[in-house]
Order: sequence, then structure tokens, then C-alpha cells
Amino acid sequence: MATEIVVRVVDGAAPHARAGDDAGRAARDALSVFGDVDRACTRFDDASPLMRANARPSDWHRLPDVCFDAVYEAWRAYRTTGGRFDPRVYADLVALGYDRSFSSMDGTSSTVKRAAPHRRLARGPWEPRFRRSQRTVCLGGAQVDLGGIGKGLALRWAGARLRRVAHDFVVNAGGDCYCAGSSPDGGPWSVGIEDPFGGDEPVAVVALSGMAAATSSVRVRRWQTGGGPVHHLIDPRTGLPGGAGLVAVTVIGDDPADSEVWSKVLFLAGRRHVGTEAERRGVAACWVTADNRVEMNAAFERSTLWRRS
Repeated sequence: MATEIVVRVVDGAAPHARAGDDAGRAARDALSVFGDVDRACTRFDDASPLMRANARPSDWHRLPDVCFDAVYEAWRAYRTTGGRFDPRVYADLVALGYDRSFSSMDGTSSTVKRAAPHRRLARGPWEPRFRRSQRTVCLGGAQVDLGGIGKGLALRWAGARLRRVAHDFVVNAGGDCYCAGSSPDGGPWSVGIEDPFGGDEPVAVVALSGMAAATSSVRVRRWQTGGGPVHHLIDPRTGLPGGAGLVAVTVIGDDPADSEVWSKVLFLAGRRHVGTEAERRGVAACWVTADNRVEMNAAFERSTLWRRS
């Protein structure tokens, strides 16, 4: 996933007799989840299960459990958000030059193959079909990208494995995290929200217990094309980068995958509507504007220990 994964289990947090051994095995098992999700759901390997399904999106495909579940959860997120989260942005990302792992890109691309963004406005509803007992799926004729939910799902599933043996732990994946129980000092986990402009200090610090934090930001995944600067957060209504006036949105909530999805939906609302949309959806959110202002709603502020002035 081109990011650092860190698992921390509080010493003595595992309730069993051989707590240390169990916690160590659970931590390694949790770390392995990220590799499983990456291998099954990457769009940068034509041999991955996802890309084999993308090659013939109107056919039925038997998928390994992790890929099947990821596609199903992406569809659930699509329905929950009324289509504002839509994984059918695969072709848009490729058209903008994001056709390989970002770590292998040099920050520039001139492969903008689609000239008219309005062509995406007529796209109909996404209607994949699932046979859960057979673990087969038909993508409904559309290629999909699971990058918008994959890390959150890996955090969810890694946390589930750790909870079998430990009460108190944190799993951090490049700034997105799930925090369970208590930190080593006995209180909630203190989590810094990264400055999307690259400053040394966080923009805020929140206290989390049994909660997740996820950030959608254009700090890293942005590049130049022949048509100008672009980033990876694609508005499914236009097929182009969205989020006018914003550089980052952070959401905290009970589930890391849901938080990841809502951070993207709110980012795409743009500066003018992000606050209203967060309130309407009942989402705790903090956002950083293009002119470097830090704003948050009351639900987010209740978990905030410190914020940048």
C-alpha cells in the first residue's frame, strides 16, 4: 500500500496466560492483513484478482474472500453515500496518468486521454451482482478501483484479529488508524492529525478509544499532466479531481473503512459545502483549506485535545 504499517499492543493487555506470545502472533497476523488486501485488490498488477475481474467486468468471477468482501463493502459504501463514493473511477485515474503505483511515478504525466469531463455525467447507477455462497461477483460492466476503501478495510480486519487476544492496541497505516482500549498511560490514545502542508506540528490532536481516524489529503498523491496539476481524489460526477478549496479532510468514527469513505465524500464536497455535508451526515470531521485554515465541526471538537490556532 506504499505506506508504513505500525501495530502497537500495550504490554499486559492480552488476557491469556501466554499473553506476550499471543499478542506477538496477533500483531504479526494483523500486519499480514495489509499484504493480503494489497495483493488481492491492487490495480497495479494485471494478475491480481481485482484486475482479472476488471479485464471482463460484465462476466462472473470467483474471487478470494478478501477481494470479494472488499468489492461488496465498496458497493455498500456506494449505496450508503448515495453514489458520492463510487469506485468506478478506475478509467478516470488511468486517463489522468495514474496507471502505476505512485511510488514509481516521477510526478509528471502527459497522458490525459479524455478531453470532455461531461461525458461522465450520464453514467448510470452501479449495479454489481454477488453470489455470496459461491464468492463470485459480476462488476456490472464497470472497472473499479478499491484504493478508496482498501486501507480502511485492512485496518478493520487487522483490528478484528488483534481483538481476539488484546484489549488495548493501535494499528496505524500511514496516518489512518484504529485505536482500541487504552494507551500505555491508561487514558485514550492521543492521535496527531498531520499537517497537509508538511509542517512539523500536527493541525490537531484527538483522543480516541474504540475509534478510528482517516484522512483524505492531496499532500502526496498529486502530479502534473499536460493539462495542469491533478490529484487522486476523483469526483465521480465529473471524472476529474474534486474538493475545491480543500487540501485535507479527517474523519473520526467507530469504523476505519467507513471513516475512510466519509473522508473522501466530504473532501469532494469542497470547502463551500464540507461543513454542511458533515452535519447532514452526522460525521465528525476536521478539514484544512487551501489557504491553510483548520476548521472542524462540534462532533470532532468533542474529541479534540489540542488544535492549531
